Amino acid sequence: MLATLLRTSLGRLRAVGFLEGVSFLVLLGIAMPLKYAAGLPEAVRVVGMAHGVLFVLYVLLVVQVSLELGWSWRKALLALVVSVVPFGTFWAEKKLFQA
Repeated sequence: MLATLLRTSLGRLRAVGFLEGVSFLVLLGIAMPLKYAAGLPEAVRVVGMAHGVLFVLYVLLVVQVSLELGWSWRKALLALVVSVVPFGTFWAEKKLFQA
């Protein structure tokens, strides 16, 4: 199933969107509290780096898919905007990324 999903740019966007969304929630819900409540800044450093890489990859894939599939600029912009909202990429998976 995963190999099939990763064969297309839309499938790769869907997979990276999921991972980016999970990393954002882990950053906000686990790493940030560990940093400020438990004095463990390493958690934010590690999770933040992973989230940053996934975010950049997500943005690049949104641009690629929007060009390949001829998305309107509004749809592409919406896909980018929801990535900075908690649970946004999960919404995008259901509403924007279905072929």
